[in-house]
Amino acid sequence: MSDKRRAEIEAKRAKLADLRKARADRQRAETERRQSEAGPSSGARRDVDELVNQLVGNRSGLDTGVDVTPSSSLPNTPPRPTANLLYGSTLSPSGRVSRQSDAGSDRVSMGTTMVGIMDHVERVVTPRFIPDLIDVDQELFELPQRERVIYNKEVQTTAIETETPHISEEDIRQQIFRERELEAERIAQDKELEEESVQLEKEIEQEIRELTEEERAHILSAPEFLDFVEQSSKILQRALNDGYDYTRDYTIGTEANGDDSEGRRVKRICAFYDERYGKNRSITDIDWSPKYPELSVASYNKNPAALNEPDGIVAVWNLHLLDRPEFVFHSQSDVLSVTFSPFHSNLVFGGTYSGQILLWDTRSKHLPVLKTPLSAAGHTHPVYAMQMVGTQNAHNLITSSTDGTVCSWLVDMLAQPQETLELVHAGHNKTGEVAITALDFPDNETTTFWVGTEEGNVYQANRYDRAGAKAGLNQYDIYKGHAGPIMGLHFHPLVGPVDFSDLFLTVSVDWTVKLWRAKSLAKPSTTSQVIAPIYSFDEADDYVYDVKWHTAHPAVFGTVDGSGRFDLWNLNTDTEVPVVSTNVGSGRAINKLEWDRKDGRRAALGGSDGKLYVYDIGDMGLPRESEWTDLQKTIAGFIGGAQANGAADGDATRIVAGR
Repeated sequence: MSDKRRAEIEAKRAKLADLRKARADRQRAETERRQSEAGPSSGARRDVDELVNQLVGNRSGLDTGVDVTPSSSLPNTPPRPTANLLYGSTLSPSGRVSRQSDAGSDRVSMGTTMVGIMDHVERVVTPRFIPDLIDVDQELFELPQRERVIYNKEVQTTAIETETPHISEEDIRQQIFRERELEAERIAQDKELEEESVQLEKEIEQEIRELTEEERAHILSAPEFLDFVEQSSKILQRALNDGYDYTRDYTIGTEANGDDSEGRRVKRICAFYDERYGKNRSITDIDWSPKYPELSVASYNKNPAALNEPDGIVAVWNLHLLDRPEFVFHSQSDVLSVTFSPFHSNLVFGGTYSGQILLWDTRSKHLPVLKTPLSAAGHTHPVYAMQMVGTQNAHNLITSSTDGTVCSWLVDMLAQPQETLELVHAGHNKTGEVAITALDFPDNETTTFWVGTEEGNVYQANRYDRAGAKAGLNQYDIYKGHAGPIMGLHFHPLVGPVDFSDLFLTVSVDWTVKLWRAKSLAKPSTTSQVIAPIYSFDEADDYVYDVKWHTAHPAVFGTVDGSGRFDLWNLNTDTEVPVVSTNVGSGRAINKLEWDRKDGRRAALGGSDGKLYVYDIGDMGLPRESEWTDLQKTIAGFIGGAQANGAADGDATRIVAGR
C-alpha cells in the first residue's frame, strides 16, 4: 500500500475518533446538565422531609404504651400521669388510653362491666360489637406557637423574599417548543454522527480488505501501475548495481595478493545484455550521451526467429543499471546507425535499412515521434552513416545511403530533407553512383566531408559550391588503398597544441587499417590523381569493422575486428603491433567501437552476439605534454618513408606495418 493511501486511511481513522469523542462529550454534557437541574429540587425535597419528621416526632411511643394525646379536654386541667394506670384503665384498639371512674362516664371501653361484691371484685369480659371509630382533632382555642429556627448547609443567611416573576402560558409554551426543537436537533446530530462514523468504518474496511484475483489482475495491468513499477525498479536496480562496498572496513590492511585484474591494462567494466531485446540480434551502431556520461545507446538489427517483435531495436543503457536498458525504442526496419543529438540530450536519431530516418524522444514512448517518409525525396536505400554538424542554434543531421544520396535534415522537420546531394563518379563502369558505407566530417568543418565506399575508395565531397569546387563529389581526388569495402572512417579530433585534424583512419574487410592525410582544400585539384595512405597497419587476422581515434590522447586509437579482438594502438610507442590486444566476449565479431565523450577512459564495444561491452583502458588514455611533438615526429617518419619508397607519387606501393 502506498504512503498516500496509508495517509488517507489514517486521516479517516482520526476523523472517526474525533466524531466518537465529540459524541461522548455531548452525552456527558447532557448528563451533567440534567443532574444540575435535578440537584437543587432533590435537596429541597430532602430538607422538607427532615422538617416534617422533626415536627411530627417519633411515633415509636405508641409501642411503649405512653399516651401522646391530652388526658382532658378541659382547659387548665393538668394532665394525669398515665404511668400509674389502675385496673380501670384500658388500651383501646386504636392505640389511645381511656379511663373509668366511680363517678361514671359516658364511654366504656370494650364492654367492660365492673361488679363489686363486698371485698371481692370480679371482672367479667363479654364480647360486644366494636364500632369503627375515627379520631377528630378540633382546636378549641389557639395557642401561640414557638418559632422554630432551622439551619442547614444551603441556607446560612437571612432569607429575602423576592417577587416571583409572572410567567404567562404563552411563554411556557414557547419554552417547551424550544426545548423540543433543541432535543430534536441534538437527536439529528447524533444520528448524523453515527451515520458518518458507520460510513467511515465501511470505507476503512473497504480500503484495507483483501483484493480478489480479478481486482488484483486489473491493478497489475493498469498503465499507471506498470509505469510506477518500471520507474521505481530502475531506481532500486541502480542502487543495487553500484559497485561500491558499503561495508568496507578501512581499519583492515589491504590484501597481499591483490585482485585478479592486477597487471591488466584494459579491464572490462560490464556487459549490457537483455534476453528480451538482444536475443538473435547484433549491434549495428553505438554512441555515448553528450550530457550524461553513464548513458550509451546501441542499435540492433532484426531477430529472424521472432516474427511478432519489431524488426529494429534501439536501447539506451545505463552504467548503473546493468540488467535492463533505461529506454527501449522500436522501429519497423533494422536500425543500422544511431546517434545522440549533441544539442538535445533527450533526442536519439536512427537510420534504418529501409532508408527512413527516425527520431525518438526519451520523454515519450517506444515509437518514434518523427520519421521521414518512404519517398524519393529522402533515402530509399540502407542508411549506414549519419552525423550531426553545426552549432546549438544552427545544426543539421547529415545522412548517407548506399545509393549515393546524402541528405541534410532539420531535426524538427523530417517530412522532407533540407538539401539532397547525389554523389556520382564518372569513372565508374556500370553505374555512376557511389555506394556510401562510412561518412565523417573533420572537426570545425560543416560543408566538406569524406565518404568511404563499397568499392574500397575514399572520396571528398562538398555540401555547397565553394571556390574552385562545386557541390557534390570531388571527381579528381581518389583516396585509393583498400581492396574491399570500407567499414569505418574517422578523422583525428582537434585537441591539444598541434592540429592533426587532417589525419584520418579507415578500416576495411581486407584486414587492414590505413592512415591518410587529407588533401588541402585551399589547393583543389584540376586533374585526376590517386592519393595513397601514408601508413598501413596489417596486424589483424580478420575483417576490421571499426576504428576510432582517442578523444584525449593524440597518438592512441582503437580497432575491433571479426575475431572479437579489441586492439589499442599508440603510435608514439609502437607502430607495428598494438600496445594492448584483448579478446572480448565469446570470440564473436565486434562490430562497433566508440570512446566516451568525457575523458576517453571508457570504450563501448558492440558485438554481433547482441552484447554491449564497456572497457576501461586506465591511464593509457592520459597524454603527456610531449605526446603531440612525438606524434609529429612519427608522422614525419611515415611521410619520409613513403617518399623514399615512392608512395608519395601516387603509385600502388604501400607502407606495410606488421606482417
